[in-house]
Amino acid sequence: MRAHRHLRIGLALGSGSARGWSHVGVIRALLRAGIEPDIVCGSSIGALVGAAYAAGEIDRLEPWVASLTRQGVMGLLDFRLSSGMIEGRKLMRYFRERFDDPGIEKLPRCFACVATELDSGREVWLRDGPVIDAVRASIALPGLFTPMQRDGRLLVDGGLVNPVPVSLCRAMGADVVVAVDLNWDLVGRRTHSAPSLYAEPQGAPSTPARARTLDSLWKRLWPSSDEPPALPMPSMLGVLAASLNIMQVRITNSRLAGEPADVVVRPRVASIGPMDYHRGEEAMAAGQRAAEHVLPMLQELLA
Repeated sequence: MRAHRHLRIGLALGSGSARGWSHVGVIRALLRAGIEPDIVCGSSIGALVGAAYAAGEIDRLEPWVASLTRQGVMGLLDFRLSSGMIEGRKLMRYFRERFDDPGIEKLPRCFACVATELDSGREVWLRDGPVIDAVRASIALPGLFTPMQRDGRLLVDGGLVNPVPVSLCRAMGADVVVAVDLNWDLVGRRTHSAPSLYAEPQGAPSTPARARTLDSLWKRLWPSSDEPPALPMPSMLGVLAASLNIMQVRITNSRLAGEPADVVVRPRVASIGPMDYHRGEEAMAAGQRAAEHVLPMLQELLA
């Protein structure tokens, strides 16, 4: 039964790669509280989960996400070193074979997603046409997925320009917008389970131990010098991941400051790596906890 019919509730699901499975937990918590969003907009992984909700398929998506393993994830990827590591046809074929695609206009709930035009950098709102094609464009993270061709344009990940599409929800008529920010704790926090930025050979001492060794050696060789030892250099992938995190946090904060949501859900998922799609249960549980934390505020707004 739908609560609060007099207000149109919008749900803005943000980008965040594998951390985006927490969107499923957020939706589950809202539905259990009797809150059914009328409009759902997504960016990147938020587009995929948002499309499943808008199509009435969240009950099928949830157990599939929970069942994913490392091997299962790898089996869905078709590697091709061209304009991206992954072509994406295999993944899209998987969804086409298992889910009906009536087109965005015919979904039971209002849905739209964000992509980025590669040539101009413009934000593109996808509000019609095949659902799966729109989602494929929105999740096309540069360097990972090849760009999506649509209407004579090359489209890539929507998270580059609008990581949490509150503005799109407003444009589609939402009176109250619930935003899910997956990027808020990516920078400046260290977690034990987060992947290290440093390439550690097997059997090598940990970074703190190595730093202490360098410091001790420096003091023995130059006891009168105040110059600190050089910091260990991160791996190339570590630099890339940290740089992308910084950009995502900065862009997200800027967009949410200029286009604030009424309620922001912030799951604690910084320890989940970008490709940890096999950690779906953990991510969904984090999303559910975060949504439950803001439910009193949301229910007060809708009262």
